[in-house]
Order: sequence, then C-alpha cells, then structure tokens
Amino acid sequence: MKLENLSKNKKLALSILFDIVGMLTLLDIIWAPASAYLMSKMYKGTKGKIAGVVSFIEEAIPGFDIIPTFTIMWFLTYVFNKEEKPIVVEVEADNK
Repeated sequence: MKLENLSKNKKLALSILFDIVGMLTLLDIIWAPASAYLMSKMYKGTKGKIAGVVSFIEEAIPGFDIIPTFTIMWFLTYVFNKEEKPIVVEVEADNK
C-alpha cells in the first residue's frame, strides 16, 4: 500500500490512528523512527521530510507525545494549503 496515493479522507483516518498510537505507546524508541518513516511516506517532498523529522523529535522527547503531529500535517496539507488548484473546464466542439 502506497501511503502517498491514499485519498485525503483515508489519510485523515490514518493520521488520527497514528497520533493515538503515538500517545498510547510506551515504546517511544521504536515508535519515533516508525512515525518519522510513516510521515515521510504519507507526504512526499520537502514537506514530508520536514514533518518526518518533527515527528521523530516529538515522539523521542518524553512528554511531547500529546502533540497530534500527523493530524496537524493533514490540516496543513489539505485545509490551510495556499496553493490554488486550476479549474478545468471541458468544452465539446461541434465539428459538422
């Protein structure tokens, strides 16, 4: 399963699930690199790499597990994104 190709709703559900796992786990030494890897796979490019580093640091430092890093990244990507998507209008030509 390729995480970057998931729909935005599935990414939101996974983000919430991953944040819950991060808050519940006592094995931060295992979850910190796993969360960084998952974050970089869910969000490609520079944003994903930076989010992966932030996720790793957030999980590795005791007491910061309550920050919902995956969900915040989802909101930054799909809600607060300033990039405008082009509107495509299809027109049929009548060639008689």
